[in-house]
Amino acid sequence: MIQRFIYGLTCIFVAAGTLYAYIDKHNSLTALRLAIPSLAKEVRKIHEQNIQLKYELEQLENPVLLMELLKKPEYSHLKYPHLNEQIIIYK
Repeated sequence: MIQRFIYGLTCIFVAAGTLYAYIDKHNSLTALRLAIPSLAKEVRKIHEQNIQLKYELEQLENPVLLMELLKKPEYSHLKYPHLNEQIIIYK
């Protein structure tokens, strides 16, 4: 009789431990599922900022804009180097 009581108690503890592990795993999975929308929103925002920065970079590197900047007095000291003025550094 004591053996059956110990056996029953052991079965109850094993079942409770298994149920606790299952619920814990389910809770962590639910937390990850809840985090997905906010992370997707953040990724979308970073992607939009990346597109904006690429556009601004293309605008700054526009040859027409660079030629206009060359005509301004604060950039008049800049000039395009000639072939004999170019220095090549080898590693």
